[in-house]
Amino acid sequence: MNALLPLVLALAAPSVPADALPTKEVLTLRAARSVADAAEAEALRRGATVVIAVVDDAGYLLVLHRLDDTQVASVEVGIAKARTAAIFRRPSKVFEDQVRNGRISALALPGAAALQGGIPIVHRGRVVGAIGVSGNTPQEDEDIAKVGAAVVADR
Repeated sequence: MNALLPLVLALAAPSVPADALPTKEVLTLRAARSVADAAEAEALRRGATVVIAVVDDAGYLLVLHRLDDTQVASVEVGIAKARTAAIFRRPSKVFEDQVRNGRISALALPGAAALQGGIPIVHRGRVVGAIGVSGNTPQEDEDIAKVGAAVVADR
């Protein structure tokens, strides 16, 4: 009888309705590469030396490009900007603006880098990842990131 118990319990358990487990769109490696490639092309067009980081919706690194002659310190900063945009589902500039406007408590948010240059990647109204760019001025970093994010943007 003990061998049948798991089967009996499985048959007696209520089933989960299909709408309780919706399908989740994810940022594929191929798409992440396209995002990074577009941002790299924009950086090269501008003559910018930057790091480009693309992460999934949980903030985990998928692609990293460090353009020639880019400072090494920008690697971790670019990843942090991307991670911030992904896990908070908004541009990292939001946190920089909060700090600038006196809300220094934003610096204590776990995983938040209060630095401009992280942009969420949105597909079908959902954040599927983010791109972070670091190495030049904050505005130029963000502008380059926006070009990359636009590759996957809702159409």
